[in-house]
Amino acid sequence: MKYGYARVSTDDQKADLQIAALKKADCDFIFTDTATGASNKRPELTRCLAALRAGDTLIVWKLDRLGRSLSHLVAVLAELQSMGVAFLSLTEAIDTASAAGRLMGHILGALAEFERALIVERTQAGLKAAKNRGTKLGRKPSLSDDQRKHARELINRGESPATVAKLLNVCRATLYNSLKLDK
Repeated sequence: MKYGYARVSTDDQKADLQIAALKKADCDFIFTDTATGASNKRPELTRCLAALRAGDTLIVWKLDRLGRSLSHLVAVLAELQSMGVAFLSLTEAIDTASAAGRLMGHILGALAEFERALIVERTQAGLKAAKNRGTKLGRKPSLSDDQRKHARELINRGESPATVAKLLNVCRATLYNSLKLDK
């Protein structure tokens, strides 16, 4: 069976061009979502992927209609390959049923891995620069210095940690971790 998937970003946009191309490609079923490319919520894509079986073909008008990002696209293509489902992009003429199409899939995978590595490098460089500027990283403490001092005094007077934690509106683990900072 041939399954088509179309996506437009807003309600103002129409999927007519994509749907016409998918019908021309003899799709038996066509699923259409209205969602931005970055959105995780694509119910029709989820339904489409659940309907696919080994030997089926998923057809899209263009690659960017399927994946939120290059890494998401590669993940979907890898999932299709593991299921034994062929993939066809009409605009880019990528057909994983052919050797050239499978090569393109591997190239996309390599690009996605490269993209992930660049993101990690930029993140680490940004963290290092922030540390060098003296920026404190991580979450702000749940309890202020005054609250920690007050909690220590209450516990030293015999109040139970559970009572003190409830008074300060934090869990006991947070209280214990905050009091470790005072030592």
